Amino acid sequence: MKTRTILLAVAAVFVAVAVCAAADDMNMGTWKLNEAKSKIAAGSGKNNTVVYAMDGDKVKVTVDGVDGKGNATHSEWSGKYDGKDYPVSGDPDNDMRSYRRVNDHTVAITQKKEGKTTSMIRVVVAPDGKSRSVTTTTTDANGKKTISRSVYDKE
Repeated sequence: MKTRTILLAVAAVFVAVAVCAAADDMNMGTWKLNEAKSKIAAGSGKNNTVVYAMDGDKVKVTVDGVDGKGNATHSEWSGKYDGKDYPVSGDPDNDMRSYRRVNDHTVAITQKKEGKTTSMIRVVVAPDGKSRSVTTTTTDANGKKTISRSVYDKE
C-alpha cells in the first residue's frame, strides 16, 4: 500500500511540474494572424494559425497558413527551448528548427534547410499575453534578405 501511495504521489508531482511549465510559457495556446497589424514582405508566405501545446516534455508547434503563391501549408515541430535542432515536418523550405528562450516573453527561432540557416525569427509576447509579434528575417538561395513582421492575437 505504501509503494502505491508513493508512486501516485510521484506521478502527481510530475504532472504538476508539466502543468506549471506549460502555464509559465506565454506562447502556449492558439494564435491567429492579425493581417491589419502585420507587415509581411511581398511574395512571402504567412502563417494564419499557430498552435503551441505541450507534447510530453516537449513543445509541439503546429502552423497552418499559405505560401508565397497562396497554396495551403501545414507544418509541425516538436522540441524543447534548448537551442538544439529538431526536425520539422511539412515545411518544404526548412527541415530543422531550434527554439531558444530569451526571457519570459521572448523566443528566438532558427530555421534550417540541409544544415544552412534559412531564417531567424524573434517571437515577443505582449506583457498582457493577448498578442505577440513575430519578426522573421529570411535569406533566400541568392543571399537576398527579407524581413516580415506578423502580429497575432491569442484565441
